[in-house]
Amino acid sequence: MGHRVLVVDDDPTVSDVVRRYLEQAGCEVELAADGADGLAAVAARRPDLVVLDLMMPGIDGLEVCRRLRRQLPELPVVMLTALGEEADRVLGLEVGADDYVTKPFSPRELVLRIRSVLRRTSGTGGPPAEPTMITDAELTVDTARRIAETGGMPLALTVREFDLLIFLMRHPGRVWSRTDLLEKVWGWQFGDQSTVTVHVRRLREKIEKDPAAPNRIRTVWGVGYRYDPLDGGAAA
Repeated sequence: MGHRVLVVDDDPTVSDVVRRYLEQAGCEVELAADGADGLAAVAARRPDLVVLDLMMPGIDGLEVCRRLRRQLPELPVVMLTALGEEADRVLGLEVGADDYVTKPFSPRELVLRIRSVLRRTSGTGGPPAEPTMITDAELTVDTARRIAETGGMPLALTVREFDLLIFLMRHPGRVWSRTDLLEKVWGWQFGDQSTVTVHVRRLREKIEKDPAAPNRIRTVWGVGYRYDPLDGGAAA
């Protein structure tokens, strides 16, 4: 893949396995044993992606992710969470993780998830995006440069939030189930649908004037979500 990945995990066995698989995939890998070291490594040598364990002594993964999101909202983060702890997974998504893998996990699956996220950020996730500029009233999205603005002010969107916004804006008026969005935006054939719910909520907080009464991303009860442009139709 040719990317720099930082793995932050206090379990040296897990870190070593992840490192070996990522290096086999062509990544340059750096390890950090705790949250403080992870934050220092990000500041010193900006990685292309961070693999972050949720449960660590000292500064845990949630707090690390919060700080990264305040400083580098566009930096992709893949969270490692405990198997079966849905609350932990949701918390990870709430603070801004782009994806998660549950422990115990398949290292190959983790590499595939990382590939998926990195393809999005490097612009190699599929055919060229058309149009490259999408507008809806004061909301403007440059898909080529992966920049979103509202009223001329930049929006701090994570990788998945940006992907979700582009997808919805390109299909105004169409209703998508959470299963549809997992497949179309995340590239998952199956997965935890709360992933979509959390990302929709976070995206509403950033593009809606009143997230509690959204005018753009509307809930179609019992079905899913629909994007209603304020200007009557998102356009180039």
